[in-house]
Amino acid sequence: MRTIICLLISNCFMTYAWYGHLKKDTTNMPLFKLILISWGIAFFEYVFMVPANNRFGLKEGFTPFQLKTIQEVISLLVFCVFAILFLKEPFKWNYLVSFLFILGAVYFMFYPENRQ
Repeated sequence: MRTIICLLISNCFMTYAWYGHLKKDTTNMPLFKLILISWGIAFFEYVFMVPANNRFGLKEGFTPFQLKTIQEVISLLVFCVFAILFLKEPFKWNYLVSFLFILGAVYFMFYPENRQ
């Protein structure tokens, strides 16, 4: 459970670092400054991502492939909430269908190999 919580927090920082500036008009801001601000925010992403994968994830029995899959699903969920609430983007039916296909991929990622 610590893995999931750390990945969730990590992805909140990552999403804001990558997409938070889209809410404001940053076209006049120097690109280098924008990159440094994003890196500063992304530092906290790594503060949670590294323990989630390196310390907790493997100890909780996840494989590296499973950890990456969990991270991607959390990333999509966090981005979806962020885009709707913060960026005020509409949620369309085809986004839902694509997320359902991704959930199908998750199902097969965690499908036991020895199941008959």
